[in-house]
Amino acid sequence: MDADIITIENAHSNEKLLLVFHEGVNYGAGIVPGVYDIHSLIIPSAKEIVNRTIEMLTTNILWFNPNFVFKTCEHTGVKCALKIMVLAAELLRTELAHAKKEKV
Repeated sequence: MDADIITIENAHSNEKLLLVFHEGVNYGAGIVPGVYDIHSLIIPSAKEIVNRTIEMLTTNILWFNPNFVFKTCEHTGVKCALKIMVLAAELLRTELAHAKKEKV
């Protein structure tokens, strides 16, 4: 596949498609996992997003980005969801930095 980045929305499938990448499919470009269903009333915590994501993907190919469906949702829910996604990205960067320091 000749793409710079692919987005995989599979919140309803329990991340089955992402397991393919975890099991050794060699894909060198970025992957954007759908970290939760925007239409759900339950927004996972930043830690849940990080834990579930790093179980499935190699972190050097991982991106977080908001779903464009956000523009059709209520403002308060979108703002909360975006804050959690930003926090999840910050947590993941911190964890990776600590892991890198421990290897040195």
